[in-house]
Amino acid sequence: MTDAWHYTPSDRPRARALTIPFPGQPAALNSITDVPGVEVGYETLIEGDDVRTGVTAILPRGKQGVGVSCASGFHSFNGNGELTGSHWLAETGLLGWPVMITNTYAVGPVHRGVIDWVVREQPNQTPWDFPVVGETYDGYLNDINRSTITAQHAVNAIDNARTGPIEEGSVGGGTGMNSYGFKAGSATASRKVRYAGTDYTVGAFIQANFGSRRQLTIAGRSLGKVFADDNPMAETNWFLPPGAGSAIVVVATDAPLLPQQCAALARRATIGLGRTGTTGNHSSGDIFLAFSTGNPGALSNPPAAQREALSRLEFVPWHGIDPFLEATAYAVEEAAINAIVVSETMIGRDGHRSPAIPRERLVGLFSE
Repeated sequence: MTDAWHYTPSDRPRARALTIPFPGQPAALNSITDVPGVEVGYETLIEGDDVRTGVTAILPRGKQGVGVSCASGFHSFNGNGELTGSHWLAETGLLGWPVMITNTYAVGPVHRGVIDWVVREQPNQTPWDFPVVGETYDGYLNDINRSTITAQHAVNAIDNARTGPIEEGSVGGGTGMNSYGFKAGSATASRKVRYAGTDYTVGAFIQANFGSRRQLTIAGRSLGKVFADDNPMAETNWFLPPGAGSAIVVVATDAPLLPQQCAALARRATIGLGRTGTTGNHSSGDIFLAFSTGNPGALSNPPAAQREALSRLEFVPWHGIDPFLEATAYAVEEAAINAIVVSETMIGRDGHRSPAIPRERLVGLFSE
């Protein structure tokens, strides 16, 4: 085990530091960035009493690989949310630009920011793709009606993208988010899969903003009653019902997969969230995307002189897909719990308070 399994770069404890057991074997960092080439960047905005928001960028092939398509698929578990570019993903199964996550009312400027970044970095090309932007609602802690987020914030998030260990909790698009009545936000986890003599990685990233306190389940233990106290979101005159909010999950793998197989991985994020207790609220937008960095170059447009050439793909056969589906469910489960464990108490607009989960009590529960 590496220290990155237990602590974020800023030394905040992750779920495994609290002796919480999870199935499956994480890769080196227990992060989506264990998938070679994947970069994650944040732009975090915390200002005054009422700005608690931001932008997250996930680059499948890093900044140098923007425009090189990946096989991709998505799944809408509950559609009270947005994922731009999804019609093109459904049509082609191709993802070539960064995946962005922000708050519900900031989709427009973030969408524009992706285009601005691509035009800046590839000035002699005519970009043709659709920005993929997902969102969850941070209006409990953030004054979401203000035009706080700009296109430049999206550009900054992409510029900030890096490989290696990444921060979790109240960062990027997850800054103002809550889960199961506790402060939550951005988080990640990974699993190793060995297939046909090769080691592959499945990594998951979540912007967690879902679940009501009574549903909370950690490592198979129902803890809603144990942690029933100190639940301001349920006690405040707050217009959304308990459990509302949404979850965006991004799954990455270096295993060579077809777009339909990526969609199958995306569907298994539903299982991962379900293992944490949620049954899926109608008022929650739970949308999941998966991509494969296998087959580099084979899915992108070739030079004009080669446009009529055939392409060839390697892929895991369908009869071998189960270990990757299992790895996805387990990585998403752990990422969702990391989002809660890592986060600290936050007070935002109108004095709204989102408490941190009492970590010392968790340690006691899982060290017995």
